[in-house]
Amino acid sequence: MNDPQKTQNFKILAFETSCDDTSVSVINSNYEVLANLISSQTTHEDFGGVVPELASRLHLKNIMQLTKATLEKAALTFKDIDAIAVSVNPGLIGALLVGVSFAKSLAFSLKKPLIAVNHMLGHLYANKIGNPFLEPPYLALIVSGGHTELVDFKAMNDFVVIGKTRDDAAGEAFDKVAKLLDLGYPGGPLIDNISKNGDPEFHRFPRALNKKDNHDFSFSGLKTSVRNYLEKHDAMFIEKHKADIAASIQTAIVDSLVSKTISYAIKAKIKVITVSGGVSANSLLRKEIVNQSRRTGIEVYYPALEYCMDNAAMIGAAAIDKFKNKDFADLTLNAFSTKGIRNI
Repeated sequence: MNDPQKTQNFKILAFETSCDDTSVSVINSNYEVLANLISSQTTHEDFGGVVPELASRLHLKNIMQLTKATLEKAALTFKDIDAIAVSVNPGLIGALLVGVSFAKSLAFSLKKPLIAVNHMLGHLYANKIGNPFLEPPYLALIVSGGHTELVDFKAMNDFVVIGKTRDDAAGEAFDKVAKLLDLGYPGGPLIDNISKNGDPEFHRFPRALNKKDNHDFSFSGLKTSVRNYLEKHDAMFIEKHKADIAASIQTAIVDSLVSKTISYAIKAKIKVITVSGGVSANSLLRKEIVNQSRRTGIEVYYPALEYCMDNAAMIGAAAIDKFKNKDFADLTLNAFSTKGIRNI
């Protein structure tokens, strides 16, 4: 571990089990992903949302087999691995415990350093995969199924949370309105897909907290507005205009995310914006934030689609700097569900 060459060219085996996707990855110190496998738990579609106990059991069932398959795809063995990384928060506590317990057992048996990673920080570092040169200062919009935060990074260890969700996150809003429209689960990709055939100006749904210099987010009112709107119309009308309604909903969510992000960037004279998290895969969000940023000379970065969803490669990417700084966890490490990029 003290060999300079070894330190410069290390490999991290990473685990992500914060919700309903089991993922294992190997990434090297140049942010090159050698393997990144994901086992998605489609069983939850029957329930219209993630069942925590079921998620934990499926993680337990899949993680060993997925680890073996990941090492095989990377053409590596455990001996080639220099550290073990795992997401410890936030997320479903039972699901997190599966990943943390498995990572701790590997670190102990292999005598490898253990690295704890905040899940939201992982989403942020997904932008380093493909853009390894990317460094603060920048404004980060981290927007996923359960989390929405706007963070001003002066440096990686010097940042301020400018805005966060006061209730439902953007991803939760997509899931809930998709359920109201009988589209299925997960809602984000389904809303995005059907919206391509709809009129985004068909109905104007509310944009909450839209006062100047308010950079917090709120989407629970949107959900209520959609429900009230649907209750005022019959099934035939809703079916006929389902794509239009979905497009109008998506526009309301994206407008809020983009306008608050751009307005703060202009105010703070920030020239780089990064977007990450599951909702960063949304096609309208990508289009609008790029178009509006270009008008003000702001650069925008977002991950490749495969690294937007929960994945272990982003956890490994976030562990690279920790490895360099020897910021290791011990075997008393435990999972916890507290939200926020500051928490570890």
